Amino acid sequence: MNADALLKEAGDKLAAARTPEEVEAVKVAYLGRKGAITEILKGLSSLPIDERKIAGQQANAARVALEADVEVRLRDINSAVLAGKLASEKIDTSPQLAFPFPLGSRHPIRQTMDEMVSIFRSLGFVVGDGPEIETDWYNFEALNIPANHPARDTQDTFYLEGYKQLLRTHTSPGQVHAMETRQPPLKIVIPGRVYRNEATDATHSAIFHQIEGLAVDTNITFADLKGTLTLFIHRLFGSSVKLRFRPSHFQFTEPSAEVDIQCTICGGKGCRVCKNSGWLEVLGSGMVHPNVFKAVKYDAEKYTGFAFGLGVERFVMFMYGIDDMRLLYENNLQFLKQF
Repeated sequence: MNADALLKEAGDKLAAARTPEEVEAVKVAYLGRKGAITEILKGLSSLPIDERKIAGQQANAARVALEADVEVRLRDINSAVLAGKLASEKIDTSPQLAFPFPLGSRHPIRQTMDEMVSIFRSLGFVVGDGPEIETDWYNFEALNIPANHPARDTQDTFYLEGYKQLLRTHTSPGQVHAMETRQPPLKIVIPGRVYRNEATDATHSAIFHQIEGLAVDTNITFADLKGTLTLFIHRLFGSSVKLRFRPSHFQFTEPSAEVDIQCTICGGKGCRVCKNSGWLEVLGSGMVHPNVFKAVKYDAEKYTGFAFGLGVERFVMFMYGIDDMRLLYENNLQFLKQF
C-alpha cells in the first residue's frame, strides 16, 4: 500500500478515535518505529533511483500531514473533554444556593473608631500609624516623661524582655514618629491599640484602643484646640450635648485640659458609669509642651500645637448606653448583633 493510501487509512482511524490514547495508538501504528509509513521510508533504499525520489516525497508528505492531523485530533478531543467537565461541574450561583450562613459585620469598636476618624478627616486631619512595640524613648522620654518620673506609675507598663522595649501605653508615641518625619504645618490622627497592666472592670481593660490627635503650625492657640474638640463632640453626639473643659495636667502638654460631656447613660442624673457625678471624662488634651518639640527638633519659638487623646471603648459605651466595657470583648453574638 502506497503512502497516500496509508494516509487516508490513518485519517479514517483518527476520525473514529474518541480518546487521547486511541489517537496515540494510530500515531504509533503509522509513524512509530515500526509504523507503516516509517517502513516505507526505511525501504526507499531498495527502490530504483527514479522511483525512490517520488516514493520518498510521497512518504515524507504523508508523515508531515499525519503528524498535523494527530495534533488537530488531540486538540479537538481535549477541548471536548474540557467542555464536558465544565458542563458537569458547573456551579449554580443563583440566590437560592447562596452562602447559607449569616454575614458578619464590623465590631462596634471598629464602627466607632471609623466614625471618629471620618470626622477628623473632614476637619483636615490625615491618618497616621505607629508600632505597638515601642522603645522607652518614644513612649516616655520624647514625651517629656523622664526616667523615675511619677507619671510613669500611672501607665502600668508591660515591659518586654530586657526592658529595652515595651508595649505602648498610649498612642502618643505616634505624634513623635510623625514629627520626626514631617515638617509643619501638620494635622494628624493616629488610631490604634494600646496596653496597660491594670485590672479589668466595668470601665477598664488591659488592652484597649485610643486615637491620638496632633496639630502643629504657627500661631495655633488653645482656642483652636477647644474649637476642634467641640466640633468633634457635637458631630459625634449631636449639637445639644453639653461639654466642659476642665484644667488638668499631662506631662507632654502645657496647659492641659480634660474634656467632659454630660453622661449619656443617665442624662446627668448620676449612675455607676459616671460615678454619680453626671459627667463623663472623654479625653485629655492640651498645648504641646516645648520639650516635646525639642525632642523632635521643632523650633518651639516659631511653632505651637495642640494634642489630644481619647479612649475609643469609652465612646462606644457612651454612644450606645453600655455600662460595662467587658461586654465589648466577650464575643457574645446576641450582644454584637445589636450593632
